[in-house]
Amino acid sequence: MSQVEAVRGWIDQRFPLTAMWKEHISEYYAPKNFNFWYYFGSLALLVLVLQILTGIFLTMNYKPDAANAFASVEYIMRDVSFGWLIRYMHSTGASMFFVVVYLHMFRALLYGSFRAPRELVWLVGLGIYLGLMAEAFMGYLLPWGQMSYWGAQVIVNLFSAVPFVGPDLSLWIRGDYVVSDATLNRFFAFHVIALPIVLLGLVVVHIIALHEVGSNNPDGVDIKKIKDPATGIPKDGIPFHPYYTVKDLVGVSVFLILFSAIIFFAPEMGGYFLEANNFIPADPLKTPEHIAPVWYFTPYYSILRAVPPLFGSQFPGVAAMGAAVVIFAALPWLDRSPVRSIRYKGPVFKRWLAAFVVVFVILGYLGIKPTGVWGTFPAGLPLLGGAPVATLVAQVCTLVYFAFFLLMPWYTARDTFKPVPERVTA
Repeated sequence: MSQVEAVRGWIDQRFPLTAMWKEHISEYYAPKNFNFWYYFGSLALLVLVLQILTGIFLTMNYKPDAANAFASVEYIMRDVSFGWLIRYMHSTGASMFFVVVYLHMFRALLYGSFRAPRELVWLVGLGIYLGLMAEAFMGYLLPWGQMSYWGAQVIVNLFSAVPFVGPDLSLWIRGDYVVSDATLNRFFAFHVIALPIVLLGLVVVHIIALHEVGSNNPDGVDIKKIKDPATGIPKDGIPFHPYYTVKDLVGVSVFLILFSAIIFFAPEMGGYFLEANNFIPADPLKTPEHIAPVWYFTPYYSILRAVPPLFGSQFPGVAAMGAAVVIFAALPWLDRSPVRSIRYKGPVFKRWLAAFVVVFVILGYLGIKPTGVWGTFPAGLPLLGGAPVATLVAQVCTLVYFAFFLLMPWYTARDTFKPVPERVTA
């Protein structure tokens, strides 16, 4: 017996290392027809690790103090050895995290990965998404630039629109009557300690739940139904390792090339990843001309702006913005189609999904721009005279966004579908 085997045997007597490796990697049988869309789960895990590692190095030189936070970021960028690289890896990683997560969620919509028996996998994944949004929001304040300060001021103030508890809630989040040193300290604590622990825990639960019920596939066929009678192994399954670990390495290589290209050639991405105003120290006495969140929040920000106030209260817009995120949790029970995958669904679902993607992109674009981006309607038009064109477009897109979910039980139950094969297709 070699020394490696002896050490492994010693560990296995005290911790199920080999058993876990077999259960979740080498003897976890995944469908053999995974395609391009199945890269993004492993890429999300990769970016999470990158964010944690770069975040650790950033905290070594960052000072969570309103008087020194901006200067400490400049110190990291200019004086710390390779500090600029670590900072750009972290800022680019934040945006790339949402890119891969959005594509991962879109794949679930394509192939019905939220359907039974994977409802819990989907709900835990949505919890990861909500935690990621909170993590990104908390981290956005830390550079203490103009957009960091005023963006946090606007978003936190939205909570004051909640009936009865709103003012106290926004005061509790800020820790002060305005965004201040107390806010920066508590956001730093949440961003560096609390939320990463929650995210890591949810990721572990997500993977365990997935491996309990098995992975979905582009055909939406349950591979556990047809097994080899001698071995009990699914006939349409292959071991995750080495087949999909090698496949994922290809995706990781391509991703890292794109990731490096952004870091070295366009880390600001034209102001979408890092805004110009965030290179200016926070000034509570000078409001930027246009305040907008980072691009990955802008679809929901557009929905907030599209809903008009009620009796002077912004609560309807805040409620609509929250509902736009939470409504994803209802998907497992809204889809009434007899089939999972879009490959076998009819044209009605495909058109609704295409419309949803289009309006999501439009809402994202409008959230970055001022409401007058497309001008206003002529003054002579009844009802619309002088109203911003972008506001009406955002309102229509918001209606389509919610209609995609609320009408899903109706159009999925009445849509046509193709017969699903018993086994996966190559």
